Amino acid sequence: MTETKRHKMAKEMEAHLKQNILPYWINKMTDPAGGYYGRRDADDTLHADAPRGAIMNARILWTMSAAYRLTGDQNYLQAASHAYDYIVRRFIDPEFGGVFQAVDSKGIPLDTKKQFYALAFMIYGLSEYHRASGDQSALNEAIALFRLIEKHSRDREKGGYFEAMTRDWKPVDDMRLSEKDANSCKTMNTHLHILEAYSALYRVWPDETLREALTSLIVLTLNKIVDSKSGHLGLFFDRDWNREDGDISYGHDIEASWLLLEAAQTLGDTAFFDVVKTATGKIADAALEGRCFDGSMIYERHRSGSYDNEKHWWVQAENVVGQLYLWKFHGLEGFDDKALQTWEYIKEKIVDNQNGEWYWSRLSDGSVNLKEDKAGYWKCPYHNGRMVMESIRILQN
Repeated sequence: MTETKRHKMAKEMEAHLKQNILPYWINKMTDPAGGYYGRRDADDTLHADAPRGAIMNARILWTMSAAYRLTGDQNYLQAASHAYDYIVRRFIDPEFGGVFQAVDSKGIPLDTKKQFYALAFMIYGLSEYHRASGDQSALNEAIALFRLIEKHSRDREKGGYFEAMTRDWKPVDDMRLSEKDANSCKTMNTHLHILEAYSALYRVWPDETLREALTSLIVLTLNKIVDSKSGHLGLFFDRDWNREDGDISYGHDIEASWLLLEAAQTLGDTAFFDVVKTATGKIADAALEGRCFDGSMIYERHRSGSYDNEKHWWVQAENVVGQLYLWKFHGLEGFDDKALQTWEYIKEKIVDNQNGEWYWSRLSDGSVNLKEDKAGYWKCPYHNGRMVMESIRILQN
């Protein structure tokens, strides 16, 4: 891809962020009484009484904060502050610390289980908000959550992090993040996003205990979660790191390939970065087994050998960033063009140009998925917003 084409792609993505993604959340999902509504369905109908998830709100906080840092537009900082104020008032547990998993539309706690995945995303959002606003209280909250994860989730004997505990930090039988997940005590997904959160926090708080935790987590991911033979990530594990699944998630593979490298880059150790670069190149190569001729990426391969060919919005977004990393940091020619092809697929097949935001997916028969939400507990402006902002950063540097 020529420099002119890369510049054009970056400008087009920035316009998409400003004209499609962010206005949807500011104009259609902002609750004037506080925070953000919990759900809009596939028909773009608002469900004002829907529960509100900590993960969604933390992701909104991150996205709006990052958008302000990219553009300098005060409207985005205001939207981030709107999210932050609600998080502090409604999601931070005032008695035991940590965050509630979900509250109702009035802000009353619904799910008080301490899911460390949710704590990680709060660290992610709070760190970026501090970076954007300079608000010290946000950084203090992020540091407090980091210390709670290290105290209650980190397995000092076997390595890694446990999934969940009760509100008052006691063992819990059901550790699942969602109904579709296995009830395993350690998962790839939680480890990947604790890593992401620690990277974000380290940028604004380069503490030695955090550096040790982040370094250890990168090494553990490469040694325990990544299959050394296939390059794919395992999904579910017992405490001793025996794998409890046989599926492959192509979206998580490609996402991990760049998040791990970003984390290593954040630490500023050149030799360590080079080691991680080699390892993440293999992960990305494995992930690309799920890439289709049109630039899209399928969801997963099951243990049985069958494929789930649904084209999820978030998988396409991570595919763009992963391919740009292969071009930019691994020096693989042509992957900027491949990323552009994926972006063209997204614009044609995933973006809702009429109502804003992105559809959940294209089903295996090619039709738009009209059963899943446009905005909700898991559908946030995080994967697509981050894709745009990370792509701009890579394409313009």
